[in-house]
Amino acid sequence: MIYIIANWKCNPKSFNEAKRIFNLVKEKTKEIKKTKVIICPPFVFLPKLKTKNSKLQLGAQNCFWEDTGAFDGEVSVPMLKSVGCKYIIVGHSERRRYFKETDSVINKKMKAVMKHNLKAILCVGETKEEKRKGKFSMIISRQITKALKGIPKKDVEKIRIAYEPVWAIGSGKPCRPVEAQVASLFIKRTLSRMYTRKIAEKIPILYGGSVNRKNAIDYLKEAEMNGLLIGGASLRPQEFVEIIKQAENV
Repeated sequence: MIYIIANWKCNPKSFNEAKRIFNLVKEKTKEIKKTKVIICPPFVFLPKLKTKNSKLQLGAQNCFWEDTGAFDGEVSVPMLKSVGCKYIIVGHSERRRYFKETDSVINKKMKAVMKHNLKAILCVGETKEEKRKGKFSMIISRQITKALKGIPKKDVEKIRIAYEPVWAIGSGKPCRPVEAQVASLFIKRTLSRMYTRKIAEKIPILYGGSVNRKNAIDYLKEAEMNGLLIGGASLRPQEFVEIIKQAENV
């Protein structure tokens, strides 16, 4: 199974535009067989976007770790589940950077997703400065081990890990497929140390960071990634559908 995930971030400005994009993707992906497409729009659009196709599902870009309570502005996992969410992105670099999410916070969110039997898309990746200083392995290892601390083997099947080098996101300069492949192998080794090699091999590894119609196939074929987490290109429905069709032919 290949996962093609759309992360709309804080876009688009209106529900009408969100519905237009979603419906175009839904219409063009009725016949997909090998690919799982997940659309992650802003929270406010989730209850109004409907799909009956099991290969096209809804996800959220974030969540809170408590189920209910006096936490102004937060959205919990049970709330997201009640409006049809099947997946939740956790630990995106923009959450870490702009909202100061720590490894501890990300771990609590991961546990909340596991508790309610949804699937987590855990984002990991190093900054340009960390890459320059040769800290790739230290950063990725720390992010994974801290995020998955206390999560038992039985819940591992609910996890997907997206390697998103921070220096590539929105830069127009994605990392080379060979770099993505090296990252994927390192992630699997890290997971093997935490669990077992057999379990590690079952966890899909995705790539995200300036993915578009021109380079998507390289990450799926050359880097042998199990899927893609797509930002800007996912808001251009024709391009996004083209990427999905490429994935179908891998």
